[in-house]
Parts: sequence; C-alpha cells; structure tokens
Amino acid sequence: MLGSVHDADDALQDALVRAWRGLSRFAGRGSLRSWLYTIATNACLDLIAARPSRMLPIDYGPAADPDTDPDEPLLESAWMEPYPDDQLGLEDGQSAPEARYEQREAVELAFIAALQHLPPRQRATLILRDVLALSAREVAESLGTTVASVNSALQRARASVDERLPDRTQQATLRSLGDERLRDIVEDYIDALEAGDLEAIVSMLTEDATWSMPPSPSWYRGRDSIAAFLTEGPFRERWRHVPTRANGQLAVGCYLWDAGKETYVAAVLDVLTLRGGSIAAVTAFVDPEIFRRFGLPEQLPRSG
Repeated sequence: MLGSVHDADDALQDALVRAWRGLSRFAGRGSLRSWLYTIATNACLDLIAARPSRMLPIDYGPAADPDTDPDEPLLESAWMEPYPDDQLGLEDGQSAPEARYEQREAVELAFIAALQHLPPRQRATLILRDVLALSAREVAESLGTTVASVNSALQRARASVDERLPDRTQQATLRSLGDERLRDIVEDYIDALEAGDLEAIVSMLTEDATWSMPPSPSWYRGRDSIAAFLTEGPFRERWRHVPTRANGQLAVGCYLWDAGKETYVAAVLDVLTLRGGSIAAVTAFVDPEIFRRFGLPEQLPRSG
C-alpha cells in the first residue's frame, strides 16, 4: 500500500492500537480477518492522505545525461524503499487460490511502483481483492462502499497496473533460471564490481537496462550511459559486497572503502531486476540505514 518500510511500520502500529481500542465493539460479529484488514486499510489510507506517494526515479523524470553531474538528492520521503525477504513471512503457495497475484509477486519493485500511481482507494481495492483474495462484499464493507463500486474500481486498477507491469514477473524469471544460475549471476556481478571490470558489468546488462539511485532523481538508460556513469562514479572507488534478497528479488549490499576508518562501510543496496539471464534494472538505494533492517553488518574488514 505505502511503498515504504517506515510508513508500513507506522501504519501497523496505528492499526494495532485501533484494533485494541475497538476490540470490545467487535464482539465476534463477522470475520475477524476482514475486521482487521478494514482497520489496517483505513490506517494506510489516512497515512497516504498525510504524506506524498512514493516513487522510483524512473517515474520521476527522464533519464539523465551521463556527461552531467547527478541531480541533488530529494527528500527521502519521495522514494520507495526496499524490503528484506526474510521479514516478509511468506512461503511458496501461501496465497489463496482466488488471488490474482502471488504474495511474492505483490512485493516486487515493479508491482509496488505500479500501485503508487493508483488513487488510494483503487490501490486498496486491488490489494484486498487480488493479493489478499477478500471477496467483493468484504472489500465493500472494509471501504464503506458498494460491491458495484468495488468491481468498478478493481477493473480500473487492474487496467492501470497491467499497463505498467513487465510481461513476466521476477518470480517467474527466478524460477526459470534456477538457484545455481542465480548464484552465478550474483557472483559475477559482485566480481565485476570489485574488480572494476566495466566490460563484464556491461555484458550482464540488457541493451535497454536502467540504473537508478534513490534518493537521487538521476537515472540512466542503456549500456553506454550506464558505462559512462560507472566510469565517472562508482568505479573510481573501492568496494566489497554481500549478497542478499529484497522484495523477492536478487540484491547486493555494497560497502565503500573508508580510508579514515581503514574498513569498508555500508553505502548502497543494489536490487537487481532480471530479464531472462540478464540484468534489466539496478535500483541502487543509497541509504546505509537500510543495512540494519536487512541484518547486514555496518562494516566489512579490509579482507576476509
């Protein structure tokens, strides 16, 4: 709903307080599940009304010229945030049979980014119906509207989201590649970054690949632009890396050499979006605070 770990935490705390205070009024009438989702949805809608929608740099403006300096970072509240897989609490096959989207698909960056373009109540309708598989009647009760209005909002939401989603989900791509090939992709990516091997990195990208770096609004499209950016920026530094997972996708924690501390310090979390066996997008979240939530160390030693 919110595209943000911090906003989700705030909404969860608000929903739990509302549920606790309203428990005596529930008294077992209806479905506890629907009642709790109603409270959580309203907490999210209230938060959306008070804060700007999150987005990715690609949705913010056109691709940057690699020959110019990156734009100044915008406020953190403008951007979506990655979410660690190990905190999702999802198991394969957990989604209800009626759900249009598997729950792991519903946390992919592309899906969450597409949701942010929907009006809030359409966003809620699509999640409640197509991810959580609530009935139209349950959603209507949750949102204080009619079944006809729910079905109409759902139809519009589906059309809008489908226009923005790739033909294949990351989950389908990851399953088709298999664990061994995925390990090879991550290892090759890390090896190329640490060696400063521009040719190797470029060879791993699709021709129309993108590279973005929230909270900077600047992003780059195409192998040549990305190569120029890497040459003038990241490849002038020393790095170490740790593989992880975010939003159901491959990810890498990137540590920058700090000469003063004589150690590598947490700097960027790269979330990889694959198309076939190539990298179609790198979303590099430049925020060391993210590492703590992912259970990643804040520093790495010089070697080892």
